[in-house]
Amino acid sequence: MHNPTNTVTVGAVVAAFLEQCGVKAAFGVISIHNMPILDAFAQRGAIRFISARGEAGAGNMADAYARSTASLGVAVTSTGPAAGNIAGSMVEALTAGAPVLHITGQIETPYIDKGMSYIHEAPDQLTMLKAVSKAAFRVRSVENMLGTLKRAVQCALTAPTGPVSIEIPIDIQSALTTMPEDLSPLPIEAPVPSKAGLDALAAKLAKAKRPMLWIGGGARHAGAAIQRLQKLGFGVVTSTQGRGTVPEDDPGSLGAYNIQKPVENFYQTCDAMLVVGSRLRGNETLKYELKLPRPLYRVDADAAAEGRCYTTEAFVCGDSKLALEGLADRLEALKYKADPKLLTDLRAVHDEAVASLRDGLGPYAELVKQIQAAAGRNFNWVRDVTVSNSTWGNRELRIFEPSAGVHATGGGIGQGMPMAIGAAIGAAVTGSGRKTFCLAGDGGFILNLGELACMVQEQAPMVIVLMNDKSYGVIKNIQDAQYGGRRCYAELHTPDYDLLCQSIALPHARVTDLADLPARLDEALSKEGPFLLEIDMLSIGNFKSTFAGPPVNKITQIPALSGAAK
Repeated sequence: MHNPTNTVTVGAVVAAFLEQCGVKAAFGVISIHNMPILDAFAQRGAIRFISARGEAGAGNMADAYARSTASLGVAVTSTGPAAGNIAGSMVEALTAGAPVLHITGQIETPYIDKGMSYIHEAPDQLTMLKAVSKAAFRVRSVENMLGTLKRAVQCALTAPTGPVSIEIPIDIQSALTTMPEDLSPLPIEAPVPSKAGLDALAAKLAKAKRPMLWIGGGARHAGAAIQRLQKLGFGVVTSTQGRGTVPEDDPGSLGAYNIQKPVENFYQTCDAMLVVGSRLRGNETLKYELKLPRPLYRVDADAAAEGRCYTTEAFVCGDSKLALEGLADRLEALKYKADPKLLTDLRAVHDEAVASLRDGLGPYAELVKQIQAAAGRNFNWVRDVTVSNSTWGNRELRIFEPSAGVHATGGGIGQGMPMAIGAAIGAAVTGSGRKTFCLAGDGGFILNLGELACMVQEQAPMVIVLMNDKSYGVIKNIQDAQYGGRRCYAELHTPDYDLLCQSIALPHARVTDLADLPARLDEALSKEGPFLLEIDMLSIGNFKSTFAGPPVNKITQIPALSGAAK
């Protein structure tokens, strides 16, 4: 096809626009139905493209890139089965509120939704994407591509943020057009809280002597405003998503110790709590039965959050940073000061909760101590759903930046390792200098084993801490606690990771005695690229305390079936 010098493919326009959005890396799997876009990435050379081995992994990578860099994550897939493959990681990004742009191809425009069994066709794909995305868009023509793409990016980045899908049919991707003069992204407007709402909320808070802030992921950009309220004597506790918004060695913060019994008792000595940018998720509130301080107030960019999970005495809809700045202005003007004993009591309760957790770790308390010492303060902490994360990774390895913590919020196992790749690539392209540590269990880890090849190919700067007990440890614990010790389907055939790592040129060490851990950590950190540090739990032993699933107030024993085969 003749290509006049003043024309480019639509794929090139997509690439050029993403560059203007500040995108430095994107993730995906190349296919006949996205090749014009990826060809433009390669020719322009401004966006680093990471060739994942599967679309699910690519989605997790883009998600963690977005969270750890506080910017837009981009995943590029083919249509049909490939768009279906990314659904699970889109659900995770949706749960976490991660601003991910999922660009999927689509078959040629004349054949869409015709049910003609065209290759890579999925019936009613747009409806499928809408179910797992904050929003989903379809490009209808060359002329409306850029406007639709701009709107999709704006939607992903507008609070409450989340993943957005956009279909671009292959005939439109490869069509020739002129490069638009205006490639600037649409503005991202923060919802402004009402002055009257802030006046009323400040007046209520001014009556409190022992006020607490519960900080969620929606307030990660509000650190400076939170510090102002801390100076007035507010105590702080965070959700798992809000970790690092206040450095977790701050004496005025409980960190993510938010559901322990001593903490719940402490809440009852407080006379107000302001929940900011948090969904108050079920597993962080004992299925909404955690006794939070009253009165309970809430600030959220999502108006639909009012009254969700917990009834509230006052609600302000707006951006958390703007709202907290407004409250700080008003309380400072009133010369408000909380009872100083609040923070003294908070520190005592924090130390009690930490001591209890560390005691329950048994031999693994030393593992946590050594990883913390090796990681320092500038690192990413990415966790899969595994016993170790639920036991300690979600709260006891301290983090100090609001973008440093990434975990599988939705509870799906196996997503941690590709997430860690995304965070590691984010650190590499932004120059943050962060080493990425990934905590994974052997059961979930094997789900995305192919992404190890992606990790090695990209030389992602990361250390995987693989807790290997050759089983679904949490499933066995649940079966012991709730099913009378009847264990089934939880034992796993596990690779010899030394041999596996040799086959793909991945540095590896197995730790069978924690006395050897400091040397192995030094070895891992001496490598510029990835390292797999395998913790042999069968040699080291068990945790002192047993984790048996998400926290609940009551565990019911499931009786055996009468007449069941023995």
